[in-house]
Amino acid sequence: MHKFQFILILLLLSFNTKSQELNCRVNINSDEIGISNKQIFVTLQQDITDYMNNTKWTNILYGNNEKVDCILTINILNVKSGSQFSGTLQLLVSRPVYNSTYLTPILTFNDTQISFSYEEYQPMVYNEIAFDSNLLSILTYYAYTIIGFQADTFSFKGGERFFELAENVVNVAQQGGASGWKRIDGNNTRYQLNENLLSPVYEPFRMAMYNYHLNGLDVMVDDSRRAKETISQSIIELKKIFDDRPNTFLIRVFMDTKGDEIVDIFSDGPRIETTELREVLSKIFPSFDPKWKEIKI
Repeated sequence: MHKFQFILILLLLSFNTKSQELNCRVNINSDEIGISNKQIFVTLQQDITDYMNNTKWTNILYGNNEKVDCILTINILNVKSGSQFSGTLQLLVSRPVYNSTYLTPILTFNDTQISFSYEEYQPMVYNEIAFDSNLLSILTYYAYTIIGFQADTFSFKGGERFFELAENVVNVAQQGGASGWKRIDGNNTRYQLNENLLSPVYEPFRMAMYNYHLNGLDVMVDDSRRAKETISQSIIELKKIFDDRPNTFLIRVFMDTKGDEIVDIFSDGPRIETTELREVLSKIFPSFDPKWKEIKI
């Protein structure tokens, strides 16, 4: 092989592997407000899409088929002065299951404390040192959180450094005074999600995410009985958190994300002993009892 051809191949391989990390579909829903000029939301949607998908968030080499799939929906509920917006953000993150065409949800999250200012065609550049834009802080926080959740499904605490980067965003964003970044802002916040993920107290959640996905779902095609047993045990381990902290936020996040999937897994295919699983599910998340009753014993 000629040297030039060899170099060209290396360049092509490098180009193919150094793509950005996210494959994020962005939706801006402005149906609840009554302004006549909604072109700004078309521009906002495109700007957010470009920011999420064209930013290189890590130094890890990602192939195009390794990007993290996510859907980010911002519901605009209020407008002030034409450029001040508030509403909610809904996030769905998924990843493929090994040797299958199935996409499994790994994070479903609803953020009810979204507020930001936006002018069309404003530069979308995040300031890591000083607070500049709540919109960019929110997007950057979720980019690192999305990548962290995916990494946690491939190795135990594999997302640690990305959750730490999200923590830096939280600390800087507190300078801006917007809701959702501080402990005093209540439950179900960006602050609480990040604080819980980095706390040693909630390591059983991180372990459950790893075992459920890599040692469970990813071996389902090869050995579905063993996969189900691993998934069942990973869920049962969450009881350790519940016994110490019955109202744990992360258990709610897990069940909101995985509730329907858990029922599907244990309602079909080879049977395993699920008595303890059903008891634990009913105890740690009783609001889903109608679902848990569908699991075969």
